[in-house]
Amino acid sequence: MSSKDIDWSTLGFEYIKTDLRYVSIWENGKWDEGTLTEDNVVHIAEGSTAIHYGQQCFEGLKAYRCKDGSINLFRPDQNAKRMKASCDRLLMPEFPEDRFIDACKQVVAANEAYMPPYGSGGTMYLRPYLIGIGDNLGVRTAPKFMFSVFCCPVGPYFKGGLTPTNFVISEYDRAAPNGTGASKVGGNYAASLYPGKIAKDREFSDCIYLDPATHTKIEEVGAANFFGITKDDRFVTPLSPSILPSITKYSLLYLAEHRLGLKAEESDVYIDKLDEFKEAGACGTAAVISPIGGIQNGDDFHVFYSESEVGPVTKQLYDELCGIQFGDKEAPEGWIYKVK
Repeated sequence: MSSKDIDWSTLGFEYIKTDLRYVSIWENGKWDEGTLTEDNVVHIAEGSTAIHYGQQCFEGLKAYRCKDGSINLFRPDQNAKRMKASCDRLLMPEFPEDRFIDACKQVVAANEAYMPPYGSGGTMYLRPYLIGIGDNLGVRTAPKFMFSVFCCPVGPYFKGGLTPTNFVISEYDRAAPNGTGASKVGGNYAASLYPGKIAKDREFSDCIYLDPATHTKIEEVGAANFFGITKDDRFVTPLSPSILPSITKYSLLYLAEHRLGLKAEESDVYIDKLDEFKEAGACGTAAVISPIGGIQNGDDFHVFYSESEVGPVTKQLYDELCGIQFGDKEAPEGWIYKVK
C-alpha cells in the first residue's frame, strides 16, 4: 500500500484523521460483531453517561514499522487487561481481550498508508476507548456501551525527544487516595489540565504530582510515570494505588533487571531525597522515555544527570525498549504481536 503524502520528519503528537476506525456496540448483555467505518464522528444520545457522569475509559498503544516491512504491536494484551480493570472500576462491560487485539490489528492494517516508515522516528498511535451511551438521566450505569479504536501517525510527545527537560512540583492532586488514579479514565486527565497549564506557563514541560495523602512522595509526571536511577544502580519507580499501572514502566522494570543487570523495584520516591538519584525520567506509551533534567520544588531546583544531555543508563533503556518495539532487538516472549 502506498504511503500518504506526509512529512514524517515534522510529525508531532497531534490528531490526524485516518481512513477507518473500528466500532462495536454492547446492548442487551452482549457485544455486536463490530465493524470498520469511515465516519470519525461519534453519534451518541444526549443523555449518555460518558458525557454527564464520566463513565468512560481509554487506552493508548502503538504500532511500529520494522526494517523488513512488517508491523509490530507492542504488548496489546496488557492494554486489553488494563482496560478490563478500568471497566470493572466504572461498572462497564469488558471488551474481550482477543477481540481487543484483533480490533487493533484491523485498524492498523486498514490504515497502513498512514504508517510512518522505519527509521523516520514516527509510529502509529492507537486509541481504544469504551464509553457509556444511550438514553439516560439518573446517576447509574449506562444501558448501552460503545467500544472503538482509531489511529493516528505520531512523532514524539515531548518536543525535545530524548533531550532532557525540566518539570515542576504541583500543589494540585491528580487523583484521590482511594479514587480512580489506577484506572485510565478521562476524569484523571481533566483534573491535570489546569496544573499542566500552570507548569507550561512557567516554561516547564509539565508538572509532577505528589501522593495525594501526604504530598511527600512523587507519583506521576504529567500523564506519564516517573523513574529514577540511583547512585548505587537501582531502577526505581513509585509504588502507589493511585498511580496508573504503565505498560511502559513495567516493561522498563523488566529490561532494567534482565537486560541491564540493575536491581529494579517499585518503592516510595520521597521528594526530599532526590539526591539519591543520578538520572531520572518520565515514561509512557506516548512519551516512551523523556529524560528529566531537573525538578523545581518550591524554591529548590534539583538537577539530575544534566539539563542538556541524556544519562547513559536512560539512553541504554531507551535503545533497548525501542529496539524491541521496532524489531531490531529480540523481544521477551509474548511482547510482540505481528499485524503483518
